[in-house]
Amino acid sequence: MTALIFDCDGVLADTERYGHLPAFNATFERFGLPAHWSEQEYGEKLRIGGGKERMASLFDDPAFAAAVGAADRTESLLTWHKAKTAAFKRLVAEGRVPPRPGVARIIRAALAEGWTVAVASTSAEESVRAVLENAIGALIAQVPVFAGDVVPAKKPDPAIYELTVERLGLDKKQTLVVEDSRNGLLAATGAGLRCLVTVNGYTRGEDFTEAALVVSELGDPGRPPIEVLAARGPARPGDLVTLDDLRACLSGGDE
Repeated sequence: MTALIFDCDGVLADTERYGHLPAFNATFERFGLPAHWSEQEYGEKLRIGGGKERMASLFDDPAFAAAVGAADRTESLLTWHKAKTAAFKRLVAEGRVPPRPGVARIIRAALAEGWTVAVASTSAEESVRAVLENAIGALIAQVPVFAGDVVPAKKPDPAIYELTVERLGLDKKQTLVVEDSRNGLLAATGAGLRCLVTVNGYTRGEDFTEAALVVSELGDPGRPPIEVLAARGPARPGDLVTLDDLRACLSGGDE
């Protein structure tokens, strides 16, 4: 059976810029922490997999560590991250983090064709489910989610994709991953899966050599045509990505 696995952040929605970054900064302000990330600084933090891990990197700054003086960093990080997740969910509920073009269209079409569709992310499960429900509504009942701390290592470690394949009994040769970053691409290919990349503003300049197809977005009718940034297989999308293009990504073989 053909399967399609979506990452969440940057794939289902442009969550980093419009959701996670403002949620982090709101949390820093709420707890009186001497930190505020600009868009450029947050772009650097995205190299670190996982929200708690990004927060933990604040302690790499001796001035921050001295100012906060948290006796139990682990407990503090859990408290901060819980508050950050709640702030993120509020932004999603308020419509501040709209789905990326083509996501609902492709998921709806794939389910109608009998494909297995899942989401695999190492972000907090509550956040992932909020974004997915905002994108596809009631169809969320048909899309299993693997997220949060269900695996010990974050992307680019392939653990989250290996878990998803194992739990759903998927055929790796018939499973395509949709990612947006090099870390995600490496996680997918490290698990032996083909990968399509939909770039965003933070990741457009990254190296996606291993991807079967790299596009600006999945696209929707009535929108400007997508940009095809790299095609290393038979897939040749037109104005938007279709299920036939996804099938072509799987049939392309290794280059």
